[in-house]
Amino acid sequence: MAKTIVVKQIGSPIRRPEIQRKTLIGLGLNKMHKTRELEDTPSVRGMVAKIPHLVEIIEERG
Repeated sequence: MAKTIVVKQIGSPIRRPEIQRKTLIGLGLNKMHKTRELEDTPSVRGMVAKIPHLVEIIEERG
């Protein structure tokens, strides 16, 4: 079973740079308080690290 993380959007992309908005879309997030379960890979971790003020990891599974 692959390791996964649950990511929740906690910040709004309004008045943020375009690259941060695209990173949110890349994670599959586009609305406040939406959660996604994503595979725990270095690329996903890097995307989360780029926008720590907009998302939080609420759970690590596996």
